[in-house]
Amino acid sequence: MQTEPDPKRWFALALLCLAGFMIILDASIVLVAVPSIERELTFSTGGVQWVPSGYALMFGGLLLLGGRIADLLGRRRVFIAGLLLFAASSLLCGFAWTGDALVFARGLQGIAAAVLAPSALSIVMTTFPDGAERNKALGIWGATSGVGGTAGSLIGGPVTDGLGWEWIFFINVPVCLLVAVLAPTLLKDSRGPGRRGFDVTGAVTVTAALIVLVYAVIEAPTSSAGRTTLLALLSATLFALFVLVEQRSSAPLVPLRLFRSRAVVGGNLIGMTWGLAAFGLNFVYTQYAQLALGTSAIRYGLMSSVLAAAAVGGSILGQNLVTRIGPRPVAAAALVVAGIGSTVMSLMTADSGYFETAFWGLTIFGAGLGAGSVAGAIAALSDVAGEDSGVASGLQNATFQIGGAVGIAALSAVAVAHTPGSSPAELVHGYRVAFTACWAFIAVGLLGTALLGKRSADRPQLATEVARHS
Repeated sequence: MQTEPDPKRWFALALLCLAGFMIILDASIVLVAVPSIERELTFSTGGVQWVPSGYALMFGGLLLLGGRIADLLGRRRVFIAGLLLFAASSLLCGFAWTGDALVFARGLQGIAAAVLAPSALSIVMTTFPDGAERNKALGIWGATSGVGGTAGSLIGGPVTDGLGWEWIFFINVPVCLLVAVLAPTLLKDSRGPGRRGFDVTGAVTVTAALIVLVYAVIEAPTSSAGRTTLLALLSATLFALFVLVEQRSSAPLVPLRLFRSRAVVGGNLIGMTWGLAAFGLNFVYTQYAQLALGTSAIRYGLMSSVLAAAAVGGSILGQNLVTRIGPRPVAAAALVVAGIGSTVMSLMTADSGYFETAFWGLTIFGAGLGAGSVAGAIAALSDVAGEDSGVASGLQNATFQIGGAVGIAALSAVAVAHTPGSSPAELVHGYRVAFTACWAFIAVGLLGTALLGKRSADRPQLATEVARHS
């Protein structure tokens, strides 16, 4: 017997999209405020990058565990708990008295986001019946997330310059409370099938491995080779332990059988590349604009918004091309385009005008980012069985966030290692090398496209179906 659709479902979607918008916004808006935060709080050399990276690491590392918790304990209940934790951690961020306190609070925010995001998406899936309505709802959800990423640059500048960097966190509090109050009325509770356990050990080991890896990269320019090697070996050991845990777990975070698929591995390498390059390049560019050139946060936000606009256009073009020729050629071309964009960025000097280099570099990079992200997402999901679609989608989002944290750390370390002094010209020298280093990330993505093989590239019909859900 067919049940009647929930009459409040579109109001529920609006509420869930508001929460999703806030989660994505918080990952991007902080990049605008990083220079202001660094000036007001005390950080070690290169330590300010933990402000964006701490959020991304906890978000990506615990995302799959957050989805499992929501399935077992009730999605609406976990969603509301995540909102309250996000509100509390946002208050703690705004009132942070030292750099260490802010990094700790950002980590709590990332944990809250890792609970919020999968529970919200699961509620969307259970609220709308399979078919045209669900596809429309997922499209609105995806578009809202895209707008959140774009809005970070535009909102962050006026808030940082007008009210202070603390308010990029304080504005989350009324949003969280509003959504939490309305959630019991508009959202239906549900649980996942079966009684699977929590793979807490797997979540802890992989997150610890990532934290040690990022720490090793951050400290590399100022540490001895022996210490860096020791940290790298510790990270590798923790990753190996994670694989062992997943092999023996009755309810693993990531079923290792997924990695037998070249499409899954290749697609996730491509997705990770976009996290590495997009977060890393944005972090370096905000340092270049605000620290080396003295650009205000408002002006920086307007200057960097061209990247987001180009990414939106690129994603539309990319989806159309993928449905015709498959994800592999689109991803490969997009990666090369983004590499060209980063090369243009590397030509900037302390005296460059915005329309001489930055505008063109950001536009070219953004177009590649938009098209390539769509191609990578479709590739990562195109060879996944129905029972694995949820975890495969979570894995794709996790690898992007993790890539972002590592990308910020890596390019910041490169910039620090190649900055001979503190004058604008000397700072710019380090940033130019960092922009060039984006090609190392592009190489990882091109390896991912090679793994896709012809089988993935020649399945445009399946790609069309996956595109509706990505």
